[in-house]
Amino acid sequence: MGTRVRKLAVSVVSLTTIVSGITLIGIQGSGAGTVNRSVPRTGTLEGGAAGAAFAMTNRSQGNRIITYSRAADGTLTRVDSVATRGTGIGTDLDTQDGLLLSSDHRFLYAVNAGSDNITVFSVAGTELTFLQKVYAGDVPNSLTIHGNLLYVLDGSVAGNGIRGFTVADNGTLTRLPHSFRLLSSPIAVPGEVQFSPDGRFLLVTHKTTNVLLPPKNAIDVFRVGDNGLASALPKREPSHGLRPFSLAFREDGKLLVVESFNAADNRSAVTSYDMTSGGALDVITGSIRNGQTDSCWIVITDDGRHAFVANFGSGTISSYRVGSAGQIRLIEGRAAFLGADSQPVDLALSADNRYLYLLLRGTGGVASFEIESGGELDPMGIVTGGLPVADGASGLAVY
Repeated sequence: MGTRVRKLAVSVVSLTTIVSGITLIGIQGSGAGTVNRSVPRTGTLEGGAAGAAFAMTNRSQGNRIITYSRAADGTLTRVDSVATRGTGIGTDLDTQDGLLLSSDHRFLYAVNAGSDNITVFSVAGTELTFLQKVYAGDVPNSLTIHGNLLYVLDGSVAGNGIRGFTVADNGTLTRLPHSFRLLSSPIAVPGEVQFSPDGRFLLVTHKTTNVLLPPKNAIDVFRVGDNGLASALPKREPSHGLRPFSLAFREDGKLLVVESFNAADNRSAVTSYDMTSGGALDVITGSIRNGQTDSCWIVITDDGRHAFVANFGSGTISSYRVGSAGQIRLIEGRAAFLGADSQPVDLALSADNRYLYLLLRGTGGVASFEIESGGELDPMGIVTGGLPVADGASGLAVY
């Protein structure tokens, strides 16, 4: 995000809570710092539900995951909350992917930026079972997984960087020795870490960086070896636009990067890139503006045809069309409006990609949308409760 004035008074937009018949599921756990080796397979959801959603409070006095049942028609019903046994920071993580599901939806990984660890849960429907809490460096705030590797982004001003873990079949993490790598600038404020689709590279966006180092707007690219270790030093690739925040890959390797342009009014944009075999980023379509303020988060549908961007400053979602060669064009700058003080942050898609979900930091809710064939968004209501209002909720994962 850009520089913001935090508002103490929040205007709440019209809220609609969708209720369906869901049986409350008890949460099991083991002692903090221990590992529970008994991991259930993903179970059938009760009440005819089609999936689940998870949002993170990021509270500094005790981080929690709010759980939701997702009906076949995409609507959400709040079910329960589960402690991560760690602490958040109480203000925005200001990153993408602080809460992440494994590709098979069996495990959920949550950063505890205040207590410097990652919590691992097994997932069975909406039920989360604590498995492990593991040290993850100073201020962990973004996660990425490829195969049996997980990397975390540490956003500390004392030493920002990435560090790796191996992922066991039961979802638990083991530290990858000697895997910590500093970013190219020690004063960089990073926005996200993400693997390339083939797992050969790790990318980290720099929301701010050392402008005395070329380029002035940078994306770090680490090469990943067969041993899982990232290269000792990243290559600084130029960002086409100012303040690259988050990124999303299409399966064919085409890359979209959100540019917040330092939260300048109506200046936010998205650039698409082709990533070469050597890890270089070649611009396909540069800085396509959406007329919104402080764009930060982005997702791409699995078919690669549509991308959606959350705009913190405008309280909106923007929609883009992505062509076969990675070229992008704006569909609607204001595809959805959630309210001036809604403060949209994390986005997530349902497993079938029919529905889009948005975490609203300002109003403590999760908004639901049906995605039409042309990329239009049909609002389906907002579920509130459990999340803090205007107090740092960060992280959303859905299947």
